[in-house]
Amino acid sequence: MGTHVRIEDRTIWFKHIEEPRLRERLENLKEDEAINLEVDGVIGRWKRMKKGKNPLPTRGIKPDGAMKRVWNEWYKDRRGQVIELREAMLADDYLAAASALFSEWNSPEDEEAFRDL
Repeated sequence: MGTHVRIEDRTIWFKHIEEPRLRERLENLKEDEAINLEVDGVIGRWKRMKKGKNPLPTRGIKPDGAMKRVWNEWYKDRRGQVIELREAMLADDYLAAASALFSEWNSPEDEEAFRDL
């Protein structure tokens, strides 16, 4: 589920994302919810933008953490360039999602039995 996007702003607006599944995935994020994206080979965290004065959801994502520095540098130096964009899953996210599948293993008895492994 990858696409291309042009560096045009300090954010990425959903209307500029051509791939429907990725655009829908981003649209379904809650306000200020984070997602990891690989942008031109760099994996970083992005957040759904908060509502502004308008009561409608803001239809964009903004870079967060270290990705903010990367994106701002690209905005200064590479504005207008088309780059690749796709969702990325970090190992920590994968393991957290998988551990929810085995919630029956999260008991005090199991913790006691397996804590030293």
